[in-house]
Amino acid sequence: MTKGQKILIGLMIFAFLALVGWVVISVPDPPPKEEHKDEKQIMSYENNTLSSEKNGKLQWVLKAEKMSVDVATQDANMEGIEVEFYTDDGKTLKMKAPKGVYYHNGKNFGVYDGVKVTNSDGAELTSGKLYWLAKEEKLVAEDDVKLKKDDLRATGNKMESKNGFTNFKITGKAHLEKGVKDEKK
Repeated sequence: MTKGQKILIGLMIFAFLALVGWVVISVPDPPPKEEHKDEKQIMSYENNTLSSEKNGKLQWVLKAEKMSVDVATQDANMEGIEVEFYTDDGKTLKMKAPKGVYYHNGKNFGVYDGVKVTNSDGAELTSGKLYWLAKEEKLVAEDDVKLKKDDLRATGNKMESKNGFTNFKITGKAHLEKGVKDEKK
């Protein structure tokens, strides 16, 4: 082999090694793995209705002007709420509240920011918050509770009732007046 051929072979080997080195060095990094954050998927509705039945009888119907539902849990945040409860003895309770939360798993819900409830017997309840506990079939009112029923006035921090205010328990700075007449303005 001549000196020129040796140089040419050396240059070719050098070029081949340079090419291999360039390929190894210039291989792009794999793209970073996307981290899937546990982002909640929310579906929003307007003028939506929920209801609950027990033993084929309608217990309540809830209507909300706005509702945002977590797709995974089916829990909902609500605004502009109206609920109608139906008792076994044929009475109804109508409730209104600006905001609330519905928990799908237990069929419980809570409303807040000024709650007003009236029943078909004329009783009225106002409170800051009210909860429906489905398993116990009980309404629980909290935060400045006021109940007017016939000639009875009751106030306190918390009230519980299982039968549309026919019987109730009021606790926490409870005050009860009987024989009170409404003054007409």
